[in-house]
Amino acid sequence: MTKPTGIRSPLAGGCQCGAIRYEITGQPLEMYVCHCSECRKQSASAFGISMWVNRADFALLSGAARFWSRPADSGRVIDCAFCADCGTRVWHEPGGGVRGCAIAIKGGSLDEPIDVGSAIHVWVSHKLLGIVIPDDAIQYPENPV
Repeated sequence: MTKPTGIRSPLAGGCQCGAIRYEITGQPLEMYVCHCSECRKQSASAFGISMWVNRADFALLSGAARFWSRPADSGRVIDCAFCADCGTRVWHEPGGGVRGCAIAIKGGSLDEPIDVGSAIHVWVSHKLLGIVIPDDAIQYPENPV
């Protein structure tokens, strides 16, 4: 997989109301733009952006996340962390009692905009008409894993 480029740590972010604040001290592992219907609903937009980071590099500085779990198309369970006050989705992580060594930060929760030029596009078979993916982007019709 391709590592995200042009991202400098530490990274900071949080929810829309500011109750949840976090910091990421390490470099991102991977970045995905997902065009599936779940990510579109979650982001209330044309796609979702997920930046995978090592769990050890993530620190929750303030606030407490609430969790909602849902099945993924892969059959696995995803735990979705959100702010109890404003409802902003902040990160996803493996669920169902399985804790991985990485979590997926929701790209829109970062304070500084990120360059998605090196992002991997997944579920492109479900992308909205009119969305243009760069020709050199890595793309998968569904989930590559």
